[in-house]
Parts: sequence; structure tokens; C-alpha cells
Amino acid sequence: MTPLKLTVIGCGYLGAVHAAAMAHLGHHVLGIDTRPEQVEALSQGRAPFYEPGLPELLVTGAQQGDLRFTSTPTPAELAEADVHFIAVGTPQSTTGGEADLSQLWSVVDMLHDALPEGGRSLVVGKSTVPVGTAQQVAERLAGRALVLWNPEFLREGFAVADTLHPDRIVYGVPSDPHDAQEAQAVLDAVYQDLLEEGIPRIVTDYPTAELVKISANAFLATKISFINAMSQVCDAAGANVTALAEAIGMDDRIGRRFLRAGIGFGGGCLPKDIRAFQARAGELGVGDALAFLAEVDRVNDTMRAGVIRTVAE
Repeated sequence: MTPLKLTVIGCGYLGAVHAAAMAHLGHHVLGIDTRPEQVEALSQGRAPFYEPGLPELLVTGAQQGDLRFTSTPTPAELAEADVHFIAVGTPQSTTGGEADLSQLWSVVDMLHDALPEGGRSLVVGKSTVPVGTAQQVAERLAGRALVLWNPEFLREGFAVADTLHPDRIVYGVPSDPHDAQEAQAVLDAVYQDLLEEGIPRIVTDYPTAELVKISANAFLATKISFINAMSQVCDAAGANVTALAEAIGMDDRIGRRFLRAGIGFGGGCLPKDIRAFQARAGELGVGDALAFLAEVDRVNDTMRAGVIRTVAE
């Protein structure tokens, strides 16, 4: 494998893991983050959050000289990179359910200013974004870079393994066949070791790639809220929700995973993603298609209140 020069812009949970994993694959990686304290911790091999296996990758990458972090990349460092991964956060807006893309557009503007006219570097989006965003990024960077969307599917506690041994890799490529072929070839070179393992690669258009991630999260949230709704029915009827989940989970069409009744889902992804999905569907004029997600969200909130109520009783 020929090592490539990569940047990973945004070194929170997703970006830090991705940067360390890409260095582990043998590439030369520059992690970029606006928070000096984050950069300092990562540079010293300290993960700012708990993730098994990450500290070891950080230390090894630094010792081998393949992994560096900075909050002040030079124009030359940006211009010389073969591939730029965008891994910034897309939190829920403070004014509504839609996603706040301010960090994303700040990165895109930075790349637009740093990348030379006529350049053919590759910009790879990994952030979870509303459908239609990738095309807007491609238009903004037209003539300076090719854009490909490559969503992540990380599980907390398994993020290193999910990056180095994913169950699938999704490419959202440009509509122009020549650009699509070129972009795919570059990312294939980045993921050469993974592809040689036989990991499935799905190549599709921008909108589908964007929807793969957000719809997967919506489905998981729905499954969690479903079994939690059943737990309320079981409580009222005197039934056992654990036995119920085991029984219905044996149906291959349903499966056992995410059928554990409990306090509901939280974290940095599922709540904000299902709300952003609903908001984007409304903007596209198909809000009714995802109206059920409002009920998924409501059931989730109900479970939290129910636990407090049970403890109080």
C-alpha cells in the first residue's frame, strides 16, 4: 500500500478515532481541531473520552511519525494533502430540530481558500448531514477538489474496531462518471487494506449515502422506542417484557438486537439525528412520511420520566 497524506478535520469522537485508525493503516495523518486542549491531549496520546484501543493507536501513531494534531494548519499542509476528511459535529440547532451545519461550512470555506484552483484533491464527508448537503459542498469546492460522502457507522465502545473492520463501506460519489471514478479510486487507495479483507463496498449517489446513515439511526431509535412502548404495556398487563423481547427477537425478520427495554436512547447521535431527519423531510415537502419519528421521540422522553417516577414510588 502506498501511504497517502490525509487530514482529518474535526477531532471529536468521530474524527479522533478516524485519524488514529488511518495512521494505523499506514497513512500520514494530520488531525485538525479548533480546540487547543483537544489537540494537546491527542498529541500526548490521551483520548479526551473513553474508547477502548484508541490511546494505544494515538501513542503508536505519534511514535511512528504518522500521526500529528494541530489547531493551526498551514495553507501548505492543506494544499499538499491527498484527502481531507470532514468529521465535524452537526448538533441540533438551538432554534429548532434542524441540524446546525455552521462547523461544516466553516471547514468548507477554509478548504476553498486553501486548495488551489484546478486542484484534484479529494474531500470526504463523514459528518452526518441533511440530505442535499453533499451536493452543496461539491458546488462550493468545484474546480478545487472532488467531493465524496462516506458516512460512519460507529458504536460507542467499539469505534476502533468499527473503523478498522466495518461491516460495510458506503461511497456517495459525484454524478459525473469521470469524477466518480477518480474519487472512488482515491478512497479505494485509502481503504485498500479494508477492501482486501472483503468488506462490502456500496457505491451510490450523494443523497443515498447521506440517507444511509440518518435512516439507520432513525430505524434503531424506532426499534428502541418500540420495545420500550411494549414495556409499558407489559407493566400494565402484568407481562414480562424481557421474555417478550426474547420471543419476538427469534424471528429473523425482527432480530434480537436493540430490543432491550430500558431508560431509552440518548447520546450525541440518535436524538438530534431523528429530529434533523424530520426537519429535512419537512423542507422537502414529505414531512408526513417521517411523522412517526415524533412519536418515537415522545416514547423515549416518556421512558425517562417513567424511571424517575418509579424511583420516587
